[in-house]
Amino acid sequence: GYACPQTVWVDLFLVVERAIEGDRNARMKLDAAPWTARKLFLRSIKYVIWLAIGMATGGAWIFYFADAPTLLIEVVTGTAAPVAYVTIAVLTGTTYVFGGLMREQVCTYMCPWPRIQAAMLDENSLTVTYNDWRGEPRSRHAKKALAAGQLVGDCVDCNACVAVCPMGIDIRDGQQLECITCALCIDACDGVMDKLGRERGLISYATLADYNADMAVATAGGTSPVNPALVRTPSGSFADGLAHFQLSKIFRLRTYIYLGAWSAIGLVLVYSLLTRERLELNVLHDRNPQFVTLSDGSIRNGYTVKLLNMIPEPRTIEVTLQGLDGGEMSIVGIDQPSSRTFAVAVEPDRLNVLKVFVRQPTELIKAPVQSFEFRIADKASSESAQYTASFNAPENRK
Repeated sequence: GYACPQTVWVDLFLVVERAIEGDRNARMKLDAAPWTARKLFLRSIKYVIWLAIGMATGGAWIFYFADAPTLLIEVVTGTAAPVAYVTIAVLTGTTYVFGGLMREQVCTYMCPWPRIQAAMLDENSLTVTYNDWRGEPRSRHAKKALAAGQLVGDCVDCNACVAVCPMGIDIRDGQQLECITCALCIDACDGVMDKLGRERGLISYATLADYNADMAVATAGGTSPVNPALVRTPSGSFADGLAHFQLSKIFRLRTYIYLGAWSAIGLVLVYSLLTRERLELNVLHDRNPQFVTLSDGSIRNGYTVKLLNMIPEPRTIEVTLQGLDGGEMSIVGIDQPSSRTFAVAVEPDRLNVLKVFVRQPTELIKAPVQSFEFRIADKASSESAQYTASFNAPENRK
């Protein structure tokens, strides 16, 4: 409820919406009103700001994967790679649609977390709870009902909890998958209870075990839950809810299992992050032609070799050809005779794309398809990488 990106973006979009179109009642009136110049202006301003937020989201993502200042200049000047613009467009669109238009539908129909959370909950899980044993039966005219000898609960059916719910649910109907545990209903209900001079906590953080215990106390011996003096009601705040939470409910077998599983996943991720290679190699064989026969009879294949330097420092990468008897390579743009080893400079946080040609004398070709390796190494950091490539030749050679 507090850390979900969808919730954060929806809240941000709602701040923009409230600032431009007004509070909830004003927005509802604007929705129902016919299209006028004022309505068109307000909606246009709102949508433009939402798109700007979406573009900032997309930009933040692509800047994470490249040198941000350089990429920003390239994006603004129109010289960035097409994938950068495509990524920004996709993230702008998804942020705009999910945060501005779909909103709670994303949480209800697309998000897997409610299903995971429902499977993890048990009778000792602390969650937002409506204490119906105290609130029911509801009545908007409690004084008249009491004067007539009728039993009434503390809920005055004001629907404040429903109005503030970003998911559009009624917490009084019980736990629902759509609930994101934002606790706005707790704050709204506590405000109403304060105005009525009644005790807070009609909606509160509670566990199923606490709920059942409170209901048992309230109904013991025929005691009606409408008498606040006979009811133990926890305060609505999260801190007060935790105060009623016994340590024995936290440190139990289920908790240890979850802790162990999530810790193991976290350790694997940390290990992968700390041990990952910061030097990457990718090779793509030319598709057309597969090979070329040179004037001296030797066979040549072409490759696109990509060297990725993932540190903020320049590197000199040694590119080596391993295997392929008698094979040599040449790199376009590097003034050096054919060799099995080349030293290539790569800028910080950049990808260096090389056009490499590999040739082999025809008398040393053993098969129409031979495997060999491109290997790269940074002598300064001892990091290396390799890629197994194929060398193609004619099937019938004289």
